[in-house]
Amino acid sequence: MKFPHRRQFLHLAAAASVLPAVSRFAWAQAYPSRPVRWIIGFAAGGPNDTLARLMGQWLSERLGQPFVIENRPGASSNIATEAVVKAPSDGYTLLQVTTANAISASLYDKLNFVFLRDIAPIAGMMRAPLVIVVNPAVPATTIPEFIAYTKANPGKINMASPGTGTSPHLANELFKMMTGVNMIHVPYRGDGPALPDLLSGQVQVMFPAPTAAIGYIRADKLRALAVTTSTRWEGLPDLPTVSEFVPGYEAYSWFGVGAPRDTPSEIVERLNKEINAALADPGMKARIADLGGTTLPGSPADFGRLIATGAR
Repeated sequence: MKFPHRRQFLHLAAAASVLPAVSRFAWAQAYPSRPVRWIIGFAAGGPNDTLARLMGQWLSERLGQPFVIENRPGASSNIATEAVVKAPSDGYTLLQVTTANAISASLYDKLNFVFLRDIAPIAGMMRAPLVIVVNPAVPATTIPEFIAYTKANPGKINMASPGTGTSPHLANELFKMMTGVNMIHVPYRGDGPALPDLLSGQVQVMFPAPTAAIGYIRADKLRALAVTTSTRWEGLPDLPTVSEFVPGYEAYSWFGVGAPRDTPSEIVERLNKEINAALADPGMKARIADLGGTTLPGSPADFGRLIATGAR
């Protein structure tokens, strides 16, 4: 058997070592070659759904394949997350990542996954305030009046949220802790199912993202009391912040995208690049502003740090 000379052997070895990288690069360049599922852990009609459909449409147009939005509500996005964790790590199943994902580990004892380990961060998309809204039957037009009314009716005020462990739920719990009020938490499977009960008066208060409530606020079907961020929201510039009456109070939500761990880094980087291009587009910025948010650009590592900070 004739063996190659040392120089030939080194050339062959070098070529062999390059092949996997070349094939991965070619795979990423060809991605996507079929429809991509984008799974959301909340019902249709809320900010998660709206944002995902905006970004999915952008990616579909840029990458030439449909990004199909799939709603799997329940357990504060844990049902959707488990579905994505179990999916192949090939870039064809994505997860809408929210603040709820970062904090679920501290609220649920028996999850079948470890979020920080099992979901690869791809990109952030939006940061948004929350707005405290009440049914017009509640006789309060300001935060101090609402605090006084709630203290006069302990345990009789029902607070809706899109799920246990979501940003609106935690914003409410922080409000309760800092003001000493007692409200009953009523979790739903998203903003969409919760709002009809708020409008009908079955629940009295909610802390939704502005996009979920702004139409009802402007139509005087809901009364806005304050925004939860430390600065006022330009969408309703006359609306005060909670911290103007409760010093030190601040809460907000953020949204992004993840994939099963071990998804090829080339695919993660390609999606990150396209999402960041969307976030830099004036039209997309305007749409996100309409949702009450600001863009959240950055690398996968940047988004990973944000998730890790929320998970502590």
